[in-house]
Amino acid sequence: MSIDWVAPIQDEGALPVLSLSDVTKVYRSGSLQVAALRGVSLEVAEGEYVAVMGPSGSGKSTLMHIIGCLDIASEGSYFLAGEDVSSMTENELADVRNRRIGFVFQGFNLLSSMTATSNVALPLAYAGVSLGERRRRAVAALERVGLGERVEHRPGELSGGQQQRVAVARALVTEPALILADEPTGNLDSHSTADVLDLFDELHTAGRTIVLITHEPDVAERAARVIRLRDGLITDDSAAPVGTGAGATS
Repeated sequence: MSIDWVAPIQDEGALPVLSLSDVTKVYRSGSLQVAALRGVSLEVAEGEYVAVMGPSGSGKSTLMHIIGCLDIASEGSYFLAGEDVSSMTENELADVRNRRIGFVFQGFNLLSSMTATSNVALPLAYAGVSLGERRRRAVAALERVGLGERVEHRPGELSGGQQQRVAVARALVTEPALILADEPTGNLDSHSTADVLDLFDELHTAGRTIVLITHEPDVAERAARVIRLRDGLITDDSAAPVGTGAGATS
């Protein structure tokens, strides 16, 4: 299986796909305050494949929610594909999520009563794309991830790895600026994990921008760059160890 679209031409003067500056997130419950993020600054350029990892309580889930426009920072700024999302309304954030971000979740989040094609087409339906165009683009996205023969199958008729490929196709169908994957291999066996990570490698090679959240070192090291969080701070931001990174075999 190969990803058959051409990587975008990189513009050296282009803005980063995402840029966070001194981002903090404080959760309040009565008089209790908990700082989940404590001044995080991060940039991800177009075409990068970045993994974010850290132990439980490190702040990686909070960071994922902010990057994914599922939550907003208490302080600091966040630009996504050049748009300042720091102070957007809920409706504006929902629009940005649908246009700019393709999500891949641990639990697949597929509707069991719908075919693979219909599941993939859902973001286009929310965007008001016509029925015929939705189907054309959904089938093309499924073909991109190697599921051209499974377009009419429902989730229950697919393996875990195939279901996650459907989720990746759904993430790709709007041609988003960013693919955001939250523990995408958490529910998969070792064979399906390798299969999905190989797909991410191919997406990266084709020029896609990917941020992957994980607690598994072997998964993180398939990325080209690994960011480690602890106690709401970035403690390390470096290239993956030699011999790993995108394109490495598992």
